[in-house]
Amino acid sequence: MEASFPISEFRTREAQEALLDHPRYGLLTDKNGKGSVIAFMAVWEFSEFRFVEHIAVDPAARGKGAGDKLMRAYIAASEIPVLLEVEPPADEWSRRRIGFYERLGFCLNAYDYMQPPLREGQDDLPLKIMSHARPIDEDEFNHFKDTVYKHVYKVLPIA
Repeated sequence: MEASFPISEFRTREAQEALLDHPRYGLLTDKNGKGSVIAFMAVWEFSEFRFVEHIAVDPAARGKGAGDKLMRAYIAASEIPVLLEVEPPADEWSRRRIGFYERLGFCLNAYDYMQPPLREGQDDLPLKIMSHARPIDEDEFNHFKDTVYKHVYKVLPIA
């Protein structure tokens, strides 16, 4: 986590460990030949969609297909839409990340979205939502936002 995300984009270790018992939350991993985790996805399962909260690859394993492999397997196992949050395309790295997801069949949606803080004392984070295979309409976006705010971030939806 720490090698892949700024501190504002992941929970404290204690808060993250507490999620492991949540029935909607899961971790998927890819391991190398020695059994060490080289990539993981943190996901949330809801009846109308699946939400990829984090995907990260060990810096030493990047560029070798581990993240692609995890995401393709997850998409293939999904009969309902898969959605995720990304930083707006403001710089080279954010555009590269969006490009990675677009190559996997995700669409960048135009709706404004604020991720509530994952740590106390932090500000909301402006992000964009990507959806697999097709853009989502405004009703689907609002349902996604309301559901994620309530169950993932434990806040009331922001108007």
